[in-house]
Amino acid sequence: METSLIAIRNEDNETSGQYVASDGDGTHAGKLTWALRNGARDAEHTIVAPDMRGKGIAAKLVDALIDDARDKGFKIIPSCSYVAAQFDRHPEWEDLRA
Repeated sequence: METSLIAIRNEDNETSGQYVASDGDGTHAGKLTWALRNGARDAEHTIVAPDMRGKGIAAKLVDALIDDARDKGFKIIPSCSYVAAQFDRHPEWEDLRA
């Protein structure tokens, strides 16, 4: 499976939400969950299905969160260790850190 076939869907209810990844067949591949905390989105967990790991899915989920933060003007609390590591690898995202 190629990661180009991964689709990311945003499920947002204003105070919490998740980015859900699925493959070309619609099979669940992973998700990144967040909750609103002090006006910022706290990225709490990034979970990828065991058989989908190592294919860049978690990175695509974080990229979707970053893209939305830029488009919608919110800040991110990187509580999830994976999201925190991505922030460390991408100093250009520092303006999005809450």
